[in-house]
Amino acid sequence: MQKGSDSDAHAEDGLISFQAEMPAPLQEAMTRFIECHPNWDQYRLVQAALAGFLVQNGIESREITRVYVGNMFRRESLLHGV
Repeated sequence: MQKGSDSDAHAEDGLISFQAEMPAPLQEAMTRFIECHPNWDQYRLVQAALAGFLVQNGIESREITRVYVGNMFRRESLLHGV
């Protein structure tokens, strides 16, 4: 992972930008999912996946759980059945 150049701009929001290499099949599946679910974007999907992984593997943090639940159950997703 590398921090992006805009990490300072997001620091005040508590966000950090990073880059990571991703296997092509994983990226293609992510793109197909986002195309079929317009309420999702790559940032929301990666945040939900990472937070879900950490929660499921024993990380006990209210902040991480909030990120996971917040991404999985956004209001607009519930309104559109996504």
